[in-house]
Amino acid sequence: MIPLTSLRKPERIPWITYAIIAVNFVVFFWELTLSESELTNKFFTLALIPCHVGAAPFPETGSHIIFSMFLHGGWLHILGNMLFLFIFGPNVEDYLGKIRYLLFYLVAGFGSALAHTLIYWGSCGEGLGSVPVIGASGAIYGVMGAFVLLYPGTRIRTLAFFWGIPVGTVSVRAFYMLFWFFFIDLINGLASLGVSNTGTGGVAVWGHVGGFVVGLLLAFTFMMFREPPKVDPFENLGEN
Repeated sequence: MIPLTSLRKPERIPWITYAIIAVNFVVFFWELTLSESELTNKFFTLALIPCHVGAAPFPETGSHIIFSMFLHGGWLHILGNMLFLFIFGPNVEDYLGKIRYLLFYLVAGFGSALAHTLIYWGSCGEGLGSVPVIGASGAIYGVMGAFVLLYPGTRIRTLAFFWGIPVGTVSVRAFYMLFWFFFIDLINGLASLGVSNTGTGGVAVWGHVGGFVVGLLLAFTFMMFREPPKVDPFENLGEN
């Protein structure tokens, strides 16, 4: 499934979401000016490497996590991440407010990095523990976790495939779509434990899982002190 758009529109312009997307593209265009060897060196010097955590002071580790959230490994990587952020970010920002949303995004990114690090911290010299963590997907999974709690019944226009061939679009409830992505990553992560540190194909699935859970918890915390979205997200859930 590839989401195309959310059928629920925010009431205010999501400037923070747009700004985050813009910064990601600015950083990516900077990456394109580097040679392959220079880019690899930047990944290893700027991004988070799980097995290095603890060997440097926390401010340095924190800076590596932030850099990791804005570095990407190619066009498909950044376009996929920014598509998800563009679809799910605006409504979460609309509910949280701009400053809270920005803090939420950063905390979700840190939570994702922590989850990935806890799994691969001891695997220096092999597997994902010694590989730089790059990409905004951990923080974006946090946004997805918040979205599924705030707007579970919202319809997401999705590109449908049959045997790998796009055959049209369908509307899928956010609850089903987002938990599907979460459970796929969770299953892949569990299947890789004790088998191979590279069993997830280089994808930081535990970072995705951690980001999603952090997003859920943060959204739940905000909802304890604020009214939930005005429109009942489960309204007319049975309609096509």
